Amino acid sequence: MQADRTNAEARAIDWLIRQRDPDFIDWDGFADWLAEDPDHVAVYDAIASLDHDLDALPAAQASSIIIVPETARRPSRRAWFGGAMAAALVGAVTLSGLNLFGGDNRIKTIAGEQRTVELADGSKIEINGASEIEIDPGRPRFARLESGEAMFHIVHREDAPFVVETGDAKIVDLGTAFNVIRRDRQTSVAVSEGIVLYNPDSDNVRLVAGKGIQASDGDSKPPAVQDVDVANVGGWRSGLLVYNGTPLPVVAEDLKRTAGMQVSIAPEAAELSFRGALIVDKNRDRTIADLAALSGTKAERQGDGWILTR
Repeated sequence: MQADRTNAEARAIDWLIRQRDPDFIDWDGFADWLAEDPDHVAVYDAIASLDHDLDALPAAQASSIIIVPETARRPSRRAWFGGAMAAALVGAVTLSGLNLFGGDNRIKTIAGEQRTVELADGSKIEINGASEIEIDPGRPRFARLESGEAMFHIVHREDAPFVVETGDAKIVDLGTAFNVIRRDRQTSVAVSEGIVLYNPDSDNVRLVAGKGIQASDGDSKPPAVQDVDVANVGGWRSGLLVYNGTPLPVVAEDLKRTAGMQVSIAPEAAELSFRGALIVDKNRDRTIADLAALSGTKAERQGDGWILTR
């Protein structure tokens, strides 16, 4: 058994080193290794924790938050069209064991990795890849999304609204589920259940289920409310990315965050927009082929990734 543990630790170190390479794309192999043995999840997270040299949380705080490591969810087309939407959950461990928070209580995910944070009040935050979020055990009804993407499932409390900060924006929950994206100096919010208030002290934009906004830091006017498809809010969790006139560079960024895919956009194609749905297939070439066909571009291999040209 000790030999098995040693081998697992060596393999975890190997995965960690390989994932530091910006061109790393073998997320399916990584997910398969995690799924081989429940111990692989704990071993990998322990190694990652040591690598980041984090300090342990006090035991009283650690007991109130749970981290659920998950494989990047990449359903096959057959699974999608057959209605099998659930991804494999590979394990759950407490923070006191993994020490995933540093002194500033931040969680960082790498491209293609997803994690779930379960809070003491029953609320849940699903964090996409290449994201950074701050959770303060001393403020159980607060989170700050520094960058990336997260889906919030919040238990409503009249006496203590849940507040999400990102950039210079504040999002106040009124009992809901909503997705937030933070890229550059822009914030996108889409609501699938309940109601949220965007910047209640200034813009005071009320968003109900099926509504969303895109706002930039420093906007002088409140952001315009847009219609969104409730079924597609947070679709990244199941490997579905839906767009309606989105610039190709943004789509490429989403593919990197959600699936760890390296997609470059040639300058002549950078202004093209994309409309359609992408399934993050286990066969990444198929996903890229769909993107190229639907966007009117040509996809070519470029190292371990792809480049789209007009």
